[in-house]
Amino acid sequence: MEKFTILGAGLAGISSSYHLGHSNCRIFEKNSYAGGHIHSWENNGFTWDEGPHVSFTKHAYVRDLFEENVKGQLLEYPVETSNFYQGHWIPHPAQSNLWAVPEPLRRRCLEDFQASRKKGSEKVNTYKEWLIAAFGQTFYEKFPRAYTKKYWTVDPRQLTVDWVGERVFFPNEKEVEDGYLKPLLNQTHYIKEIRYPKKGGYFSFGAPLYKGSKIDYNKELRHISFDQKKLTFNDGSVCHYEKLISSIPLPVMIERSEAPIDIKMAARRLNCSSVLLVNVVGNHPTRRKENWMYVYDEDKLSTRINCTELLSPSNGVSGKTGVQVEVYFSDYKKKIMQDDEIAKIVSEELIEMGIIKSKKKISSVETKWVQWANVIFDHQRKDALDEILSYLETKGLEREDDDLSPMTNWGTKSPFELGDIVLAGRFAQWKYYWTDDCVLRGRQIELGAT
Repeated sequence: MEKFTILGAGLAGISSSYHLGHSNCRIFEKNSYAGGHIHSWENNGFTWDEGPHVSFTKHAYVRDLFEENVKGQLLEYPVETSNFYQGHWIPHPAQSNLWAVPEPLRRRCLEDFQASRKKGSEKVNTYKEWLIAAFGQTFYEKFPRAYTKKYWTVDPRQLTVDWVGERVFFPNEKEVEDGYLKPLLNQTHYIKEIRYPKKGGYFSFGAPLYKGSKIDYNKELRHISFDQKKLTFNDGSVCHYEKLISSIPLPVMIERSEAPIDIKMAARRLNCSSVLLVNVVGNHPTRRKENWMYVYDEDKLSTRINCTELLSPSNGVSGKTGVQVEVYFSDYKKKIMQDDEIAKIVSEELIEMGIIKSKKKISSVETKWVQWANVIFDHQRKDALDEILSYLETKGLEREDDDLSPMTNWGTKSPFELGDIVLAGRFAQWKYYWTDDCVLRGRQIELGAT
């Protein structure tokens, strides 16, 4: 029996196996393919990812690893993003590009912003309070409040602020006032330059990590006994583990275990969004230049849009455009329409926004449901997570000093010794992790094993 048993062959799981040594690990994956959220697939001549995956990591280790994985065959270019609001295209982030906002809304946004800054800093407890303090009431109402309800599926007052960090640009007064008059000379989006593989979609960045790994596919967890260190899968097979690294969603692991009902109830209080991807192929060249676009209109289902051929030309077909639209749902925002109904509405929205020329120009539409999309950082997350981790501590988990934080500061992260249970990745650790975090988690686990 291998020393390490890993649940899930996504990036966090495979990074753990890669860094520990594939010969020491056995991975169980519920799907018939590897990659998890970095899985790329081909359809109608186009290569698609689960949303606009791009690499913009500042960690040299991950940059070098990804570059080595594609043998230097990558694209590197400045990012271009935009926002759609009631027929207008506004450069992103909108708070420093008010020049593109229509009047009289433009003036009201500036005046409210200036008034908010005169109040000075105050302690904020909700994302709503943070947004109003950052941008003023008017901008908050028209832009981030609307987008939060679409992307995060909740009202901003239901979110904490510990996850924000640099993910939402907090402008100074000069940036807003100058951006009210004309475009700024410098890009203010936190992502300024991106990297993407020339071929094979985003998965190519991680594909070589799988070489030599031992993965059992179509192995969905049915039950886990922490006391017996036993995994039972849906096909009836059983595996005992010495040390378990779980990269599957934490609520799933808890629900399918012998955990007491109060711990299972805590797991049910962990909220996560799901996303329906709608991939539309248009029989004409790309009509927008942006790598991805945000849609602020609350009456539209479309939330974020990208054209896959703009990530890499090899993702597309000459003379055509492959448009991917994300539509989000959760327990806070139930999905009440069928996939084909949503796809029809989204296709009509793409025509209205000018991204697709006309209905006649649509050659194909496909949908893909992604059950686990984004951890929702609501006010009950931290206490529920603490309950679960404290329970798992009695079953072999070593608690970490930042295990309740939405993010990990890899520069100051304290080393830890591996217990019999280790959590790895966005949904296993219930964090706001990106792909570089998942890679670094595997590297950190290696350090904990030595």
